[in-house]
Amino acid sequence: MTVDAGRALRHAAPVPYWLDQPHLRPDPLARLSGDDSCDLAIVGGGYTGLWAALLAKEEDPSRDVALLEAGECGGAASGRNGGFCAASLTHGFGNGMARWPHEMPTLLRMGRENLDAIEETLRRHHIDCDFQRTGELDVATAEWQVPELKEWVEQAQQLGEEVRWLDAEEVRAQVHSPIYRGAVFDPDVALVDPARLAWGLRAACERLGVRIHEHTEVTALHRDGTAEVLTTGYGSMRARRVALATNAFRPLLRRLRLHVVPVYDYALVTEPLGDRLAEVGWAHRQGIGDAGNQFHYYRLTEDNRIVWGGYDAIYHYGNGMRLEHEQRPETFALLARHFAQTFPQLSDVGFSHAWGGVIDTSTRFSAFWGTAHEGRVGYALGYTGLGVGASRFGARVMLDLIDGRDTERTRLSMVRSRPTPFPPEPIRYGAVQLTRWSMDHADRSQGRRNLWLRTLDRLGLGFDS
Repeated sequence: MTVDAGRALRHAAPVPYWLDQPHLRPDPLARLSGDDSCDLAIVGGGYTGLWAALLAKEEDPSRDVALLEAGECGGAASGRNGGFCAASLTHGFGNGMARWPHEMPTLLRMGRENLDAIEETLRRHHIDCDFQRTGELDVATAEWQVPELKEWVEQAQQLGEEVRWLDAEEVRAQVHSPIYRGAVFDPDVALVDPARLAWGLRAACERLGVRIHEHTEVTALHRDGTAEVLTTGYGSMRARRVALATNAFRPLLRRLRLHVVPVYDYALVTEPLGDRLAEVGWAHRQGIGDAGNQFHYYRLTEDNRIVWGGYDAIYHYGNGMRLEHEQRPETFALLARHFAQTFPQLSDVGFSHAWGGVIDTSTRFSAFWGTAHEGRVGYALGYTGLGVGASRFGARVMLDLIDGRDTERTRLSMVRSRPTPFPPEPIRYGAVQLTRWSMDHADRSQGRRNLWLRTLDRLGLGFDS
């Protein structure tokens, strides 16, 4: 099918759809000015930082908590992602089984409990973020993907998971795409408006007394006796404990600088479909992801647009992060063509927004934790794009660690272990580019993984699109 991507994208605003809600977006909060102090200082106003602040205050209302955010809360990955709030803590069942098979029953249970707790918190704090437990379809779009998905269903069901297999006819009856070959339905996934979730968490934190300073970039962290001092452009914050939730941005701890890399992810959103949604079906409004090595994720919005993202994952040399990287016309055109191949009945639909931004990725694809400065500083990083739900669990573990608590969470091998660091440049850039090429080659070769990918598999390393 020939698609005029330029026509489809000609009216696309170069901003994240979710953040383009001026009637809902809260006014920015004042930056930190002068010197201050607190019991717990949190660096980063994305999901991990906001959940850490909320959980700390709910647990101990007397605890003096301050949150410092370089931009505005939810203004980065937390406000512009696909809004898939999954129960998975391990970036999917397969990744968890490959790394922590003996812990998977516990991790699956904790993941479901975490998702339930998110829903309960949103209800209790009256956070309206269009939270819907729709579940997710992981669809096979090529025959070689079918056996792998069926194996996932078999293994997951043996561990008590309620996933189920849908054949091609069954899945196409639910969502009308000619390229579907089958699907796994996972009920333990919710969809949210990601920006409204971040803004709602910010408001809940404020109501509980968390002091939030936006436009307050922390440039340095150092020890001063028994306290930690965070330096900013207009002042400093002295704290007994510090929680670092900086995601893809340059870590304040040097030891972490080879453990995460920033990767650019891109997305489009259509104009509202109106009556044309019936051409696709999608009555159950599930989230959808396909099973390729380079995969797409897509879902419906509250006003019946389709968010369509993923596939390209772009790394720039030297952990490069620049504003101009957030717009990549060749990726937007590629995504538009893939959209039309998946839904040819909507090939004439235009896109209203096109955007990109960084996510943090680690070599194990999922979050990792640790402490520094004699346990007074904690961190949670590395979600690799599946942190909407897992970030609450990540924040909970980080608080356990800096408070010195021995819990079921902190005893997990997943929590006690660290990912293999990425190599330094220029080896890092070359390895990432070779991995991306190999993944694309595998998708075009019935899933056959070359020597490079097989080597990464044996070493427990990788690079996820």
